[in-house]
Order: sequence, then C-alpha cells, then structure tokens
Amino acid sequence: MPRAISIESAVLPALSRSALAAALAALLAVGVVHISVQPASALSEIKREEIPQPSDTPAQPSDDQSIEKKSLPPLNQVPSPDSTTTAPGLGEPDKAGPGKSEPDQSQPDEADPGGEGPPDSARLAIDPNAPIPEIVYDLGKLPEPVRRLHDRIMEATKSGDIEKLRPLLEPGESGTQLSFGAIEGDPIDYLKELSGDKEGAEILAILEDVLSAGFVHMDAGTPNDMYVWPYFFAVPLEKLTPAQKVELFRIVTSGDYDEMKTYGTYIFYRVGITPEGRWSFFVAGD
Repeated sequence: MPRAISIESAVLPALSRSALAAALAALLAVGVVHISVQPASALSEIKREEIPQPSDTPAQPSDDQSIEKKSLPPLNQVPSPDSTTTAPGLGEPDKAGPGKSEPDQSQPDEADPGGEGPPDSARLAIDPNAPIPEIVYDLGKLPEPVRRLHDRIMEATKSGDIEKLRPLLEPGESGTQLSFGAIEGDPIDYLKELSGDKEGAEILAILEDVLSAGFVHMDAGTPNDMYVWPYFFAVPLEKLTPAQKVELFRIVTSGDYDEMKTYGTYIFYRVGITPEGRWSFFVAGD
C-alpha cells in the first residue's frame, strides 16, 4: 500500500526554507534602511579621540618646493626701531659692494713727528730755579765775528737809513728770523710796516736800544750757541734788581712791563748773533 504523506510533512520543510530566506531578506532590508536613515551626530557628540589630531611632524616639502632656511638673530641683538644702524639693502646701499669691506672711516692718528725739531733760540723757557746767566756789558769779551756784526748793526741804526740793514740780514728760509710766522715779500718792507712811522726810524731806535744793553751767552758749546741782547731775555722779571728795572724801562714802557709780567718773562724785541757772526733773529713776542 502506498505510504501516505501528510501535507504538513511535505509543505513545512519547503515553507521553512522559504520563510527563512524571506525573513533574512527582510532583516537585511530593515538593517539597510535603518543605517541609511541614522541621524548625523552633533559636533559635541563626537568623541574627542575621533577628531583627527594634527601631526607633530610637519609635512616635508618636496625637493622642488624646498624653502631656504635662515637663522634669525638672537632677540637681544635685534636692533630697535629707532636704531641708526641700517642693514645693507634696506636703507642706503652697501657702498663697499659685494665681497668688499667698508673702509675704516675713523680718523687716522696724527703722525708722530719723531720728536721735537731744532729748538727755537728766539724763544726761551726760563727755569725760575736755574741760576741767572752772567750778564755782560763789555763788548771786548765778544768773539770777533760777533763784535764785528754788532758794530755794523749799530752803525746802520745810527744812520737813520733802514736800507743799510739789508746786507746784514741773512737771506733764505734759514736766514735772519724777523717773525714767528712766515713773511711774504721784502724783509726791509716788513720792518717798515712794524715801525710806527712806516719809514723804519722807530724800529732802528728800538734796535739800537736793544744792542746798547748788556748781553748773555746762551747754550755755549751747543748747536744753539747764541749771544743775545738784551739780557732781560734770560732773567725772570721778578728777579730784576731796581737798577736793572731802570735799564729795562729804557727799552719798554711801564704798560709793556705790566703786560710782560703775565708771562713772567721779557717778550719785547731781542737780537741773537751766532758765534760765527751770523744774525740769527730780531723778533718780539712769544
């Protein structure tokens, strides 16, 4: 007899497979729909660890985008805005140019003259503590060349003609000194200009008075060996005796004397003659 098959046993297995497949499909559909419609979260609801953190290591530029690195100066060396220093290229152009150093603009030291030049015999720095040199009135004690020139100058002064001094004056730069500065032009014309009468008579009178006073022999045996008139040139004014002051006032006035006291020494006209009989100077002043 054929075996009877119930509807449940035949239908349920097929139904179970169909139902399972349908149910799985339905679940998948529901899941997809649920995911697609999930609302977006607010920024405050995003967990902090989900926010991408910036990398501590900056991205390295490519070779063609490389940037030249330059070191900045230390903070304590950055010039202030009011600084007078101007960097080359920002203010005045770099005058030295590339590869050249700016020349030193400091003033050069004054050249060392290598010591003092020959002493000026017409100027005398008197040492108040030094002994007073011998004052001489006797012209016979002069060397013959000195005595001869002295007498010739005195003859010229007594003549009243200043031109007679011309052959007695030493020419050239090393000649007879008539001033502490340079003299332009003719020396006789210069002496006339010094004279109050502009003809030279006053200068001749002064020269005669100077050579009539006593003299001193200065720096004997040295390159500055000199016979000097009047002797006041080598004597401090405060050490002059009353009689010597009378001699002094034959040459200068009382006003001249008061002015010279501020210097402490005689600064009026004086005459210097070398032992060889050369007229070295005839000057006034200091």
